[in-house]
Amino acid sequence: MNRVLVTGGAGFIGSHLVDYLLGRGFQVRVVDNLSSGRLEHVSHHFGSELFEFVKGDLKNPEVALKAVEDVDTVFHLAANPEVRLSVTEPAVHFNENLLATFNLLEACRRKGGVELFVFASSSTVYGDASVLPTPETHEIKPISVYGASKAGCEALLSSYSHLYGFKGVSLRYANIVGPRLRHGVIYDFIMKLSRNPGELEILGDGSQRKSYLHVSDAVEATVTVAEKSSSTYDCFNVGNEDWVTVAEIADIVSRAMGVKPLYRFLSTVKDGRGWPGDVKLMLLSIEKIKKLGWAPRLSSREAVEETARALVRELGLR
Repeated sequence: MNRVLVTGGAGFIGSHLVDYLLGRGFQVRVVDNLSSGRLEHVSHHFGSELFEFVKGDLKNPEVALKAVEDVDTVFHLAANPEVRLSVTEPAVHFNENLLATFNLLEACRRKGGVELFVFASSSTVYGDASVLPTPETHEIKPISVYGASKAGCEALLSSYSHLYGFKGVSLRYANIVGPRLRHGVIYDFIMKLSRNPGELEILGDGSQRKSYLHVSDAVEATVTVAEKSSSTYDCFNVGNEDWVTVAEIADIVSRAMGVKPLYRFLSTVKDGRGWPGDVKLMLLSIEKIKKLGWAPRLSSREAVEETARALVRELGLR
């Protein structure tokens, strides 16, 4: 890696990746339309000769072409992160995920200078996995449009990598959490309790059990794969070796906020999921990426606890 593009670099994972790459001395260009990203996440890098910020939307092919100008490595993290949104507005995930990724891959093909394309995929591509922990060889069978859009992007990257001479890697992230997080169950619980500390509405029956990874671990995994993966195209799970339930997360967040609310479970799906398309059980096998020398430092519970404390401080709630 020499000159790096990070799409969605003002977002949650993207901004932490930008911090890490600049700390390593790489030249970094960020392209973000700021639909969910925040300028404050990267503004501390303004003025650095190693950093360039471009406000632009990858749904525009011309923006994609300018984004990859003179870069050799692409970290593609731009996407709409709200899985639930695909239930009511599936077109959002088609456009923000599939269309934007196609435009970016086309730009790489046309410009010809990109050597490595790293794509932020998701554990949701597996759907309701029949094997836990789930290996990368498991069938791809998403149950949400979000998951389907990520699977489609993986397929596009595989084909472009084999056809047009650059390496491609898809990273199937578990639930990534940490400072700057502004979506997902931890943030939702904090916002609900800030409005009503006496009661907490929990979507589903609370038994949903998933793996969580701290963003610092996720960033190190991302760069490890970028530097060590040697295949034309490959995919890696990026997750943890344990999992926690939604009810346990409610306990963790409540403690972080110093409240003891009554829990009110809202199950709209018969088997206790949070919403249609929600994966109830998720635990990834990370044996493949561990062979590259990476392993998580924080457990799922530790990552959730650290995140809850960090967000409460960030939001000035305690």
